[in-house]
Amino acid sequence: YFLRLKRLADRFGFMIFSDECYSEIYTREAPGTALECAGPDFGNVVVFQSLSKRSNLPGMRLGFAAGDRNFLNLFHELRNVAAPQVPVPLQHVAIAAYGDEAHVEENRRLYRQKFDLADQILGNRYGYRRPDGGFCIWLDVAALDGDEAATIRLYRDAGVRVVPGSFLARRQTDGFNPGAGYIRLALVADSATTAEALHRLVEVLG
Repeated sequence: YFLRLKRLADRFGFMIFSDECYSEIYTREAPGTALECAGPDFGNVVVFQSLSKRSNLPGMRLGFAAGDRNFLNLFHELRNVAAPQVPVPLQHVAIAAYGDEAHVEENRRLYRQKFDLADQILGNRYGYRRPDGGFCIWLDVAALDGDEAATIRLYRDAGVRVVPGSFLARRQTDGFNPGAGYIRLALVADSATTAEALHRLVEVLG
């Protein structure tokens, strides 16, 4: 699928594919979109959106692509033969979700609450800083035997599941992995569970 997508991009020359599925989960100000920087016909620019983050519907695989009309016409033909089609009932779910902003504002409010908890419980430990968007935080555990060791320790001793940063980045040509030494936490549970997990994390990692 992605090989065919690349061939489409090669046909059009230089293309910008912007993944903007987190664009409505922000902590302060709404970010812009790549389409605002494109020309009047959005030539060579395509953005991808998803309800997985905006509406907490990751399992439904719902979203849309917008931008360069010529590219999207061919992309539509490609999807017809090389990708699963969205069942009609799920299309109605998407229409309802994209037509409602109240639940998105509520999601942002709940994430702000959980970042407030992270601010209070983590403080300046592990290089923590509150992100401008998304619902994940990255913590520097390089001094604690690295990201894999910290991940195992948290799961074994605290019942807290995180992801090693080195698993989420690629080793560069110089051998350096930019994710190494970090763990990623997704603040997707309710506030009480999030607070408990953060307290356990601090207790175990020190």
